[in-house]
Amino acid sequence: MQDLINQHLAAIAAHAASTPDEVEQFRIKYLGRKGILNDLFEAFKVVPGDQKKLLGQELNKLKNAVQEKLDAMQSASSASTRNTEAFDLSRPTGTVPLGTRHPLAIVRREILDIFSRMGFTVADGPEIEDDWHVFSGLNFPPEHPARDMQDTFFIHKPEQEGEKEMVLRTHTSSVQVRAMENQKPPIRIVMPGRVYRNEAVSSRAHCQFHQIEGLYIDEGVSFADMKQTLQYFTQEFFGKAKIRLRPSYFPFTEPSAEMDVYWGLNSEADYRITKGTGWLEIMGCGMVDPAVLSASGIDPERYSGFAFGMGIERITMLRYQVDDLRMFFENDVRFLRQFQG
Repeated sequence: MQDLINQHLAAIAAHAASTPDEVEQFRIKYLGRKGILNDLFEAFKVVPGDQKKLLGQELNKLKNAVQEKLDAMQSASSASTRNTEAFDLSRPTGTVPLGTRHPLAIVRREILDIFSRMGFTVADGPEIEDDWHVFSGLNFPPEHPARDMQDTFFIHKPEQEGEKEMVLRTHTSSVQVRAMENQKPPIRIVMPGRVYRNEAVSSRAHCQFHQIEGLYIDEGVSFADMKQTLQYFTQEFFGKAKIRLRPSYFPFTEPSAEMDVYWGLNSEADYRITKGTGWLEIMGCGMVDPAVLSASGIDPERYSGFAFGMGIERITMLRYQVDDLRMFFENDVRFLRQFQG
């Protein structure tokens, strides 16, 4: 039996296998149920007692040699397979190109990050809303032009008493109303989202836009707090700190203002987008009207606040000097690839 073990040790040392099938045949030959090792261990059972110790050591030596040889051949076979696949001429060449975030998503995230550093949290609400949250709760009178079919998509007109008129929200201010109804001050939130306007006045018109609005309500909030907040935003986002606030009108704020940033007149493009003034309108803002606070159950004698809102498309066009709004919605890969990295 010792001679047989020595023969197998020599055969194993000299054995070579280059393919997975040859490796498997080697495994079956030595380690299979009817393999050589199994036969040898069966024969070991009838070996005289005085020879068992020595032959047992030799059998274990053979078993270890088989396993080591098998591991080495499997490793070599796997490496060979990987190398062969690496040079498979039928496989596609190069790497799969990575995609990129949409420019509107890039700007949206940057704006949210800036306001997050000032303590604002993100709030969300439904895009299909009732009349109260879109108009009435924001101090829009019944005859206000924004309620006209020219501006609003109406989803459901009440047919029975008690039914709500449902519309596609025309601004994310509806989220402000829900926040004021469900939270107690202090409230400091920003509200990004899609809004819808029934506009078909030109080939450049779109029915869907993206807005970010903000709301801050607490005791002692002043117009100066609003100005400092928006000035910090323009400095962080545009790198320009010079702003001005022009009187304006919004039903839900009093006083109301349009905020401009001084863009400068350093290039021909600056003259074009600012119409030669150097000033560029960025957003609308104002102090929350006390009537809006009262309608949502907040005491206007104790609390005050400000709100602001901007269109993400407009801000993105300014950031990347995009001239045509339609480019954001055409899914042109050549355009989108410019925002990789």
